[in-house]
Amino acid sequence: MIESLKKFLGLDPSVDYRQLVKQSAVILDVQTKGEYSQGHIKGSINISVDQLTNNLHKLPNKEKPIITCCASGMRSSSAKSVLKS
Repeated sequence: MIESLKKFLGLDPSVDYRQLVKQSAVILDVQTKGEYSQGHIKGSINISVDQLTNNLHKLPNKEKPIITCCASGMRSSSAKSVLKS
């Protein structure tokens, strides 16, 4: 049951994020500029989720995997939907 819950919450351990980064994945931090300045993943690109649609051209390589992140996971989930569309 715990594994099913992890998958439902998007915590599936089958994704190897370190390997994706080694393969030049883009880390997209969708926090606000203020939140980003308080702490972020080194090398990440900051485009707040509410500005993402108008700033897709700032993503360096859309053919590479894009890892979205934020403080809680809610905005990164929204960003994932924007990127998929």
